[in-house]
Amino acid sequence: MPHLTQPDVRFHRSFLDAMREFAATGTDPDSLIAQEIERYGERWRDPAEFAAYVEMVRAEVARPRRLDWVPMTTLWYVEDDTYLGRLGIRHRLTPFLLERGGHIGYGVRPGARLRGHATAMLRHALPVCRDLGIDRVLVTCDTTNTGSRKVIEANGGEFEDERGGKLRYWIRTGD
Repeated sequence: MPHLTQPDVRFHRSFLDAMREFAATGTDPDSLIAQEIERYGERWRDPAEFAAYVEMVRAEVARPRRLDWVPMTTLWYVEDDTYLGRLGIRHRLTPFLLERGGHIGYGVRPGARLRGHATAMLRHALPVCRDLGIDRVLVTCDTTNTGSRKVIEANGGEFEDERGGKLRYWIRTGD
């Protein structure tokens, strides 16, 4: 059964396969995945480098890797030893995140799309957000991303508005 989990080196081979899929399908160059493929792509092959990457991602809860970032919990969506995607929960909003990025970002590897994984990932992330003290999360998507819009709405997203090409939705994390 697919589930969210902490990043772990045991998913190394499947993670590399997923990143090749993302690179081959032409990921948005502004996305975190595209930036990481550019920066770490070659280095990820080395098990020690991959382990260091995993530790860096896990440490972002307390120490973001960039000064302009907020603490973030990164979870991977996996089934057995197969990496299916990732989800990032930003613990607070900066002015930029309030306008465009939101609390939660997610991505499903291209070979695993259209199977309900993104909807399940977001659903499973809401209790994590509640445990972090976030009562309502902002989730955004491009105005042209019908699939992501449907994922957000399926999880109770209440449309607020559109700003700069982004649809903005709020989701309550609990009762």
